[in-house]
Amino acid sequence: MPEPVAAPVIADEVLAAVAEGRHSDPHSVLGQHGFDLAQERGPFTVIRTRRPLADSVEAVLADGTPVPLEHVGHGVWAGAGAFGPTDYRVIAHYNGDTEWSADDPYRFAPTIGELDLHLIGEGRHEELWKSLGARYRDHWGVAGAVSGTAFTVWAPHARAVRVVGEFNRWDGAGHAMRSMGSSGVWELFVPDLEPGTIYKFEILTGSGAWVMKADPMARQAEIAPATASVVSVSSHEWRDGDWMSRRAATNPHELPMSIYELHLGSWRPGKGYREVADELIEYLDWLGYTHVEFMPLAEHPFGGSWGYQVTGYFAATSRYGSPDDLRYLIDRLHQAGVGVLMDWVPGHFPKDDWALARFDGEPLYEHADPRRGEQLDWGTYVFDYGNPRVRNFLVANALFWLEEFHVDGLRVDAVASMLYLDYSREEGQWEPNIYGGRENLEAIGFLQEVSATAYKRNPGIVMIAEESTSWPGVTAPTSSGGLGFGYKWNMGWMHDTLQYISKDPMYRSHHHNDLTFSFLYAFSEHFVLPISHDEVVHGKGSLIRKMPGDHWQQLANVRAYLSYMWAHPGKQLLFMGQEFGQLSEWSEERGLDWWILDQPTHKQLAEFVGALNRGYRSLPQLWQLDDDSAGFEWVEGGAASENIIAFLRYDRERRPLLCIVNFAGRPHDGFRVGLPIAGRWREVLNSDATEFGGSGVGNLGGVEVTDAPWAGRPASGVFTLPPLGAVWFTLD
Repeated sequence: MPEPVAAPVIADEVLAAVAEGRHSDPHSVLGQHGFDLAQERGPFTVIRTRRPLADSVEAVLADGTPVPLEHVGHGVWAGAGAFGPTDYRVIAHYNGDTEWSADDPYRFAPTIGELDLHLIGEGRHEELWKSLGARYRDHWGVAGAVSGTAFTVWAPHARAVRVVGEFNRWDGAGHAMRSMGSSGVWELFVPDLEPGTIYKFEILTGSGAWVMKADPMARQAEIAPATASVVSVSSHEWRDGDWMSRRAATNPHELPMSIYELHLGSWRPGKGYREVADELIEYLDWLGYTHVEFMPLAEHPFGGSWGYQVTGYFAATSRYGSPDDLRYLIDRLHQAGVGVLMDWVPGHFPKDDWALARFDGEPLYEHADPRRGEQLDWGTYVFDYGNPRVRNFLVANALFWLEEFHVDGLRVDAVASMLYLDYSREEGQWEPNIYGGRENLEAIGFLQEVSATAYKRNPGIVMIAEESTSWPGVTAPTSSGGLGFGYKWNMGWMHDTLQYISKDPMYRSHHHNDLTFSFLYAFSEHFVLPISHDEVVHGKGSLIRKMPGDHWQQLANVRAYLSYMWAHPGKQLLFMGQEFGQLSEWSEERGLDWWILDQPTHKQLAEFVGALNRGYRSLPQLWQLDDDSAGFEWVEGGAASENIIAFLRYDRERRPLLCIVNFAGRPHDGFRVGLPIAGRWREVLNSDATEFGGSGVGNLGGVEVTDAPWAGRPASGVFTLPPLGAVWFTLD
């Protein structure tokens, strides 16, 4: 045992603050510290630890030497001796015979480095998740490494921060974190704390109140309605290397993209990420889709929000399993050749007092001015896009999903609400920008930053904007002032065409412009044509229920409409259930009406969607020049009285595909069409085929087009058009 020496004295008020877990730098008191004695030279070391209610305490050094500690006040014990820095454990005795041995969190150097702190302070840490949150890791002491959990959190307005959880009976006084200075980051390494530990941060605000918060950077959360964070470590071994290599070497704009939008909780209720993998892959293969888009899978407290009110931006929702379970599902989809898109919500977040809202007692992630910081429609807060550290949080989050979960693209929700300062606001409820305009300049800068950074770091991914206005340059490069997205949802097309198709064929001729108007701007942006979840909820009815007529006519209308949609320039997205004609509108509270697939006509509709997708994927005319007007040519756009449109699509080699759609309730025999080339045009799709539940009206496999000029073109042919039907032709 080293000869005891007098330890340096600590002021009583400092001991009290340390003991109560409200000191901003507990490591400056607790742990081990070298010091000099006036009468002789060292090394001398003092060890201090907090052990309230203990009868006796000692530190056992790495070589087994015990160092007795004495109580110096407020439950803090101290002992000093002639030894240098060393690893040690603290042993405390209670009630005469109960012994408790533990490593000391306060003997460790910070787990976060100066470069990380600098990047965080500048708002330029692109891999923020590797520095903040709860990270299970090895951390070096003096002579060896120890496994444990490093906690780091950004809370610049806090006076003190503590880690609380089951491991300390939700009393954080013994696990106070240290401030890392002007960065606003707080840090603590807790040795021996294992993955699966439940925790929160307890924050002392400027007003003197303690608030308990989930970790903004948590990689896992408790299953709702519980709200704590969970220490998580991934052990998943990815097997999608071929997919990722191809992704990095290809341009998604030059490939087919047919998207199946899915709400995981109601697709197969009760099944999680792993359990649903086989069924989902088999189903997507049957339907021929290239991509699946998941509605938000980040953690959210209220299932009825469908995931659009996020509380855990870095945590895959625990409703369906662990983060590695989600990695498994994405991995399996990639191995099956299916791309994975995910909805991402950087536009707003909920006001739950245990999450991001007023995180350290003051507006932090949200803008402090309610004219910019509150989304009135949804009762949520809006991020402060002008704060570089908040912007960094969101940019890093996008990269986290793309890089840690191998997601192939993010569909960014509610972009319009971010772009306009007066979005859903009355006069006096919004503040103009510095130029007096309604554009949110900070949000524009954020969107440009996140899209440019995502593409720079992850070639082959795609960023998709849900933007419902005519904002110019959503998919233009950031270098030319655009927002830099890869695609934009074509909400105008969706609104116009659904309005058209809902009309009785008798009256459609008066609304022909709703069908054709989208072609005027089809190449002004890179578009996805969406029939999303928003169109089949809240009294809007399912897709088939929007159609007029009897049941046969409704099914025929759906087939014709989808044929027109798949042939229209742009990629396409269809929400689950619409592929087999679900009759009831969607609700997240129950599963899809899978029983309808037992009805022959509805199974035929699903088989038609499969044929549509397989035909689409095999015909480069429908996707190679989606973003180029050279890939499109009108054949007949003015046949309003007949409810007919006809157009050509071309691939890079100028091979044509003819699409004719008859939205009338009767067939058209002998409909002459002018075409650029004579020859046999083979019918490659007929939505009225009997195998799909149609009436079987068609062209017996093809049409001979002759050198008979028509409508300004050198050749023409006579086509039979089925009622409420679409036909595609390629030139043999």
